[in-house]
Amino acid sequence: MDHRYILTLDGTDVPGIVSHVSSFFFERGYNIEESAQFRDPFSDRFFLRTVFCGPAVSDPVALTGELRAIVPASDLNCAITDADRPMKIMLAVSKWGHCLTHVLAAWKRGALNCDIVGVVSNHQDMAGQVAWYGLPYHYLPVTPETKREQETQIIELMEESGAKLLVLARYMQVLSTEMCEELSGRAINIHHSFLPGFKGAKPYERAYERGVKLIGATAHYVTSDLDEGPIIEQAVERVTHALLPNQLIETGRDIESSVLTRAVRWHCEHRVLRNGGRTIVFP
Repeated sequence: MDHRYILTLDGTDVPGIVSHVSSFFFERGYNIEESAQFRDPFSDRFFLRTVFCGPAVSDPVALTGELRAIVPASDLNCAITDADRPMKIMLAVSKWGHCLTHVLAAWKRGALNCDIVGVVSNHQDMAGQVAWYGLPYHYLPVTPETKREQETQIIELMEESGAKLLVLARYMQVLSTEMCEELSGRAINIHHSFLPGFKGAKPYERAYERGVKLIGATAHYVTSDLDEGPIIEQAVERVTHALLPNQLIETGRDIESSVLTRAVRWHCEHRVLRNGGRTIVFP
C-alpha cells in the first residue's frame, strides 16, 4: 500500500531545483501527486510544496538529507512529513468561544488534518463546551506575577502531549517575548482587522462611531510585535450604516472563526511557508 508524504522546500533560487526534486523521487520509486512552486522576485527565494506517494519512508530525516545533498541551493531548507499522520495541536481560549467552537466542530467532522490534544484557558467558561468534545481542559489562571510560570506550564503541556502548534482561539493574553520565541512559527493568533486602527477596548464601538464599511479578520503567526506577525489568512465583509455595534461584533466573530479555521487547516497541511515577514500559502 502506497504511503503519502509532503515535501516543503525553500532556498535561494537556482536553475534545476524542480528537475532535481522530480528525478530524486522518480529514481526511488515515488510518484508525485501534486506540486506547487513560487519564486519571490524580491528575495530571490524559491518555494516548493510537493505531495508524493510510494514506499514507506523509514527515516524522513535521512531522506531529506539525501535530497538536500543533490539540490544546488546552498541555503536549502526542506522537510518531509507523513501526509496521513495528523498534526497534534493545542488550543488556547479565554472567555469567548466562537473561534474555539468553530475549530472544534471542523475537527470533529474531519475537516482538519489534526489531532487536538487539549485546551488551555485562563478562565473556566469554556470547560463544559470542551468536555462535550471529550478533550482535556487545562485551567491555568494567570496574573502579571505568575505569567512566566503559567506560560511554562503551557509549554510543558505541549511537550507532554506532542503538540506542534498552539492555536490562540481568542486567548486574551499577550504572550511574553520568551514565549513567542519558544513557539516561533508554531503559534497562530486571530484578531479583527481594525488593528492597528482601533486598538484597545471596544474596537467595534469605535468602528461604529467612524462608520466603517468593512468588517474583517486576520490570522497570523505570533511574534513579539503584537498582532504584527506574518499573515496567513484574511477576510472581509461589507457592512452598512444600519448595523449596530452588537451586530458588527457578531459579523466580526463569524469572520474570525472561519479565518482562523482556514489558517489552522493550511498550517496542518504544510501549505504555509515563511518568507521573512511574509508567508507563502500554497493552494
